Amino acid sequence: MARSTPADEVPGVPARRAALRMLDAVLHRGDPLDQAAPPILRAIERADDRALALAIAQESLRWMADLDALIDGATKQPLPEDAKARSVLRLMLAQALRLNLPGHAIVATGLPLLMGGPRRLAHGVFSAVTKSGAKLPEAPTLPPAVAVRWQLTWPERIGAIAQGLAEPPPLDLTLRDPAQTAHWAERLGGQSLAPGHIRLARAGAIEALDGFSEGAWWVQDLAASVPARLLGEGKGRRALDLCAAPGGKTLQLAAAGWQVTALDKSARRTERLAENLKRSGLTAQVVVADALNWQPEHPFDAILLDAPCSATGTCRRHPDVLHRHANLAELTALQSAMLDRAATWLAPGGTLVYAVCSLEREEGELQALAFDKLTPAPVTEAGLPDGLTPANGHFRSDPGMLGEQGGIDGFFAARWVKG
Repeated sequence: MARSTPADEVPGVPARRAALRMLDAVLHRGDPLDQAAPPILRAIERADDRALALAIAQESLRWMADLDALIDGATKQPLPEDAKARSVLRLMLAQALRLNLPGHAIVATGLPLLMGGPRRLAHGVFSAVTKSGAKLPEAPTLPPAVAVRWQLTWPERIGAIAQGLAEPPPLDLTLRDPAQTAHWAERLGGQSLAPGHIRLARAGAIEALDGFSEGAWWVQDLAASVPARLLGEGKGRRALDLCAAPGGKTLQLAAAGWQVTALDKSARRTERLAENLKRSGLTAQVVVADALNWQPEHPFDAILLDAPCSATGTCRRHPDVLHRHANLAELTALQSAMLDRAATWLAPGGTLVYAVCSLEREEGELQALAFDKLTPAPVTEAGLPDGLTPANGHFRSDPGMLGEQGGIDGFFAARWVKG
């Protein structure tokens, strides 16, 4: 009698199993996908299989409300929200409707995930949906809690924001030398939306791109590069980058001539910061400490506080944030405490920039409105990427902006000076 093949020996199944585990980590444990993914993917040998597993998980999360609607429309009795069959069907339909993989391959690699479970039901639902010619809408349907919140916060922008989530974002690079923008745009075949910025269509391995090994650039969303731009040239003056890891803003400040102290409380994340500094040939003093307990030896001419936040502005590249529930009260209290503390470390005439990658007004506009320790220094168009303008003296972006150029993350930044 022939021995049956274990599921994980069937080509393609390990990648789908990894995607299922990532989905479970996000939806049932509340883990961020970028933290859950590495240990799960480590067991998969092939780089293309790891990339496929991550893409399946991301697209399942990006379109989850719409995938669930299709599943519910093809079942007589609704599957429980936490049913394994529902999660497997999300993965299978995401592959068919978003990644355009062949149906026979999806069935062959998806059903083994339900060994001992309702495989016939899953097969029937998948077949019913795909044979009906079902399609996903042009823009993902936002999870109910997110939709209600953003409808109140951004009633005129919510449609554009949802549209901005429809596709994975392009790859943004920040250059070590902004004077070389035209050179690197041509060499990499990209476009530039600001000095020192290059945007590429989604590429393969980052390490294989020209300029990586020589440290000519680093990966950083265009919106994330704005806060450091608001500080201008350093000319040897002292700057403090709070919550600095993984280091994009530290590298920007160092490249702009600042003498940088980079502080972060995560030793693991500062290891990556140190690696980026070494690769780029830039220098900074790296400090592992909690900003609420640390005390500097001297005041700073500039402080950049990229505060811990809900990260909802990064939803186009991290769709898992739409399905995790941040404690806004706890986060805003921490942000306020860090702002107050940072203000005491600023030298006379110095500049403080506060930033969050959040679409929540409580973490952005309302924080800036409540902060009264320093004098506001309104953001102007100078230094902002093409197509973006200040909003009430602040910088505000959302995923619906710059749509024709590939979009941008949601970010908020405010600026003050010490008299």
